[in-house]
Amino acid sequence: MPPHPRRHRAWPAALVEERARPERIRSRPGGWRPAVATVCLGAFMGQLDASIVTLAYGGLCSEFHASPAAVEWVSLAYLLTLVALLVPVGRLADAHGRKLFYLYGFLVFTAASAACALAPSLAVLVTFRVLQAAGAAMMQANSVALVTTSAPRAKMRAALGVQAAAQALGLALGPTIGGALVAGLGWRWVFAVNVPVGVAALVAGQYLLPRTRTRSPVAGSDRLGPVLLAVATTALLLALSMVSGLTVPTWAVAALFALAAAATWGFVLRERRAAHPLVDPALLRRRAVSTGLAAALGAYLVLFGPLVLVPVVLTGAGSSELYAGLVLTALPAGFALAATCAERVLPQALGDRSRCLLGAAVAVAALAAMLVLPLTTGPLVPLLALLGLGLGAFTPANNALVMGAIPAASSGTGGGLVNMARGLGTAFGIALVTLALHHSGAAGPHRAVAVLLGAALLVAAAAWLGPTRRGPSPGRAAGDAGG
Repeated sequence: MPPHPRRHRAWPAALVEERARPERIRSRPGGWRPAVATVCLGAFMGQLDASIVTLAYGGLCSEFHASPAAVEWVSLAYLLTLVALLVPVGRLADAHGRKLFYLYGFLVFTAASAACALAPSLAVLVTFRVLQAAGAAMMQANSVALVTTSAPRAKMRAALGVQAAAQALGLALGPTIGGALVAGLGWRWVFAVNVPVGVAALVAGQYLLPRTRTRSPVAGSDRLGPVLLAVATTALLLALSMVSGLTVPTWAVAALFALAAAATWGFVLRERRAAHPLVDPALLRRRAVSTGLAAALGAYLVLFGPLVLVPVVLTGAGSSELYAGLVLTALPAGFALAATCAERVLPQALGDRSRCLLGAAVAVAALAAMLVLPLTTGPLVPLLALLGLGLGAFTPANNALVMGAIPAASSGTGGGLVNMARGLGTAFGIALVTLALHHSGAAGPHRAVAVLLGAALLVAAAAWLGPTRRGPSPGRAAGDAGG
């Protein structure tokens, strides 16, 4: 019997069209909350994966008889791919559907995680990590956009705070879960743990995420823009990893920095002249966007720098890795607390810019105290918690400023830019702290703190230069949260 013609036509459409949420969810006043909770699964897994993989390095070196420098590519390949793809994927999602790209991203991420867990060699593992990063880019480029287009304007900052808290929770639990998995089950379970969460997120996302209500069709193709952006970010991150302690010729590092600068300049020129640019220069000319992206980069530099600094300082003083990890937990715990509770504790009349300034001031104060006090457990725990509180209050307000200045039709591109700034900030934080520790001898820890303090001051300056009032919301149409 031939297949039913209607069913035969429906299957291809089901693969490329976004499914509407059930009416009982869509019509509820708090129907946006399940959508934000679903996005938080991806935010949690993204940061958990970033912090958990480093715990597998020892097992990878032993099983594949590889050097630490070779094993480092398990993380480096992932980060390079992720940062290079965030903005192009966000632009495509704006045109073809953010929910669609988010769900396919989770599908790719989950399948690649299973493949990583079964990898027979280090080369195969690195290859599947590249595929995993492509799936993560499809999720992360759309996570902020899905939150901002799901939540009502009055609840957007609170929703972004919950998403930031989910990221902090993944970051905090990564070392603990990773250590337990590696010790009890082996390194392969560091990747296999993503599979059940990914399956649950796919089912939840299909029913709970809203359809894309406002799209930005791709009128033309900017093939050179993504290439230049990928070359610029890859060259920069490779140069940073080399200058942070790898034994490579000086000329190679200089060449990579020169290539990054040239590709960045070429990208800027291309976007100004292209008929259909990857990133509309008009978006970056908005003060809330340009200062907000710079501040996001600096904030994540400050957030991730201590993840390298604190374990080195405490284990160098004779503490165990587990003890150092417990002390370090104060930072993401403070971040999560502020990100979720600031909306309730701080006055509602306090605007986004004021919250950014307050959070940045708290972070500066914590790092200034860390610079003059001994880096021992007694001072570190409260100061790390205070630093986390400052960054947790800053991040949701800063994201709200950026996304509030970007039209809803370009929210995927905006979300990609925010996450690319975060990724670069993460890389800068790890690289600059490692560089200070590697080249400064006994003074290295306090010089690393000085670097972080300088970055926090730049974050405060970017917040000060931001818009003095929230402008009109050019893209938050009334129907954005529907579907």
